[in-house]
Amino acid sequence: MIVNKEKCTACGTCIANCPVDAISFVNGKAYINKDICISCGMCASICPFEAIDYD
Repeated sequence: MIVNKEKCTACGTCIANCPVDAISFVNGKAYINKDICISCGMCASICPFEAIDYD
């Protein structure tokens, strides 16, 4: 999963819904820890700004 930092508004929806707590804020934008992420796609499917996609 990859975050488009230009589209990310740091709303926190992805963080609140990640089943493995792989997402946090870094420098005011969502950051996905690839060592924890299981690529389930939950964050991409719920992001209201379409800021997350598969890499």
